[in-house]
Amino acid sequence: MKIRPMVEEDIPYVHEIECKIFSMPWSQEDFRKSLQDNNNIYLVVEEDAKIIAYCGLWGVAGEGQINNVAVDPSYRNQGIGKLMLQALIDMGRSKELTSFTLEVRVSNRPAIALYHKLGFEDAGIRKGFYDAPKEDALIMWL
Repeated sequence: MKIRPMVEEDIPYVHEIECKIFSMPWSQEDFRKSLQDNNNIYLVVEEDAKIIAYCGLWGVAGEGQINNVAVDPSYRNQGIGKLMLQALIDMGRSKELTSFTLEVRVSNRPAIALYHKLGFEDAGIRKGFYDAPKEDALIMWL
């Protein structure tokens, strides 16, 4: 397994995972635009030359807004998400980001547990943040 920076050629594979997991997936163009900003960090996880996970953040004013975290469903529960997110946080710190934040569906207990393991703390609720289905988001900070 290899964690590396996402490149434009990865986008169709990343988008395929995005569409499997999220009810309102980002477009390939959304990923393309995010990769073009030098303040942003996007990583992929490869196994046997296949992309199996990805994550990314936008760096703004010393903070990392984590926007995307996804592990292909057939590769879950293997610790990939934790390794990938720790690499993202480490890379963010090397770019002088001092704090990290994200939103997660309040019903996504496995993701919330993972974020707690990484040191994130609950900070509040965004009412009706998610659509399809409508749901609140838990705001978390590290």
